Amino acid sequence: MNVIPANSRVWLAAGHTDMRRGFDGLAGLVQTALTTNPYSGHVFVFRGKRGG
Repeated sequence: MNVIPANSRVWLAAGHTDMRRGFDGLAGLVQTALTTNPYSGHVFVFRGKRGG
């Protein structure tokens, strides 16, 4: 079980995301779309088209 620190935020991406981007592409998406540092300690949740 992973424990999220109390001062962290959980960001949920609306809609589906192209999961073929990989970790670097998703981190870039966080930087451009949310203007947030992907290494800030917050949790970013993406959903693929099939929901897997």
